[in-house]
Amino acid sequence: EKPVGFALFFHNFSTWLGRAGIYLEDLFVLPEYRGKGYGKLLLKRLARLALQRGCGRLEWACLDWNTPSRKFYDSLGAVRMEEWTTYRLTGDALLSLASNISLK
Repeated sequence: EKPVGFALFFHNFSTWLGRAGIYLEDLFVLPEYRGKGYGKLLLKRLARLALQRGCGRLEWACLDWNTPSRKFYDSLGAVRMEEWTTYRLTGDALLSLASNISLK
């Protein structure tokens, strides 16, 4: 027996639900083991963990162009959150925002 994949996750909190949730940061299965049920097994285990911990949701992001993953997630009954847009600050924009902390 050897590891063939992993699920990297952390707890978040939903103000809508007033409960903790689990955010799946990364799901990875070695290429030669994909399509054999390991990814589904990892997500099943994570779903069970979310319920055991009293979480209100399990969520993650998937790139638009990643069609195989999107089809896989759809097959699990996951709902695409099309109305949400992800924002990110990095580099100069992050430095700029962090440097302007005074209240005026």
